[in-house]
Amino acid sequence: MNHRFGKHYTREEATALVPQLRQWLNELRQHQGELQRCDQRIEGMMAGGNDLGGDLVNKWIRTLASMQSILTEFQRREIQIKDIERGLVDFPAIIGGKEVFLCWEQDEDDVEFWHELDTGYAGREKL
Repeated sequence: MNHRFGKHYTREEATALVPQLRQWLNELRQHQGELQRCDQRIEGMMAGGNDLGGDLVNKWIRTLASMQSILTEFQRREIQIKDIERGLVDFPAIIGGKEVFLCWEQDEDDVEFWHELDTGYAGREKL
């Protein structure tokens, strides 16, 4: 049987990652806010015809690099971020011999839902 993903999670494996995922998602949100602040300052400086400050550009680059390193952790584990703001994450899994996603949102204590690969959040069903 062909599977789209090389890694498949059990509910227990996915739930065990929840504390780490919460931390990573919080960091990603902080970095996003930082990037937005940098972008606004850069736009303001450019609009005013000013040279961009090296510190600001360096901060922007460091923030991007920090985000990239966290996103790499998700990618390495084949965990998909569907929405950073909501903290919505999908884990590839096998249920009843079929490849599906286990679905978790940051305000949920455990991984309690799943959906077909192509239905997304709207197709969530309780495990």
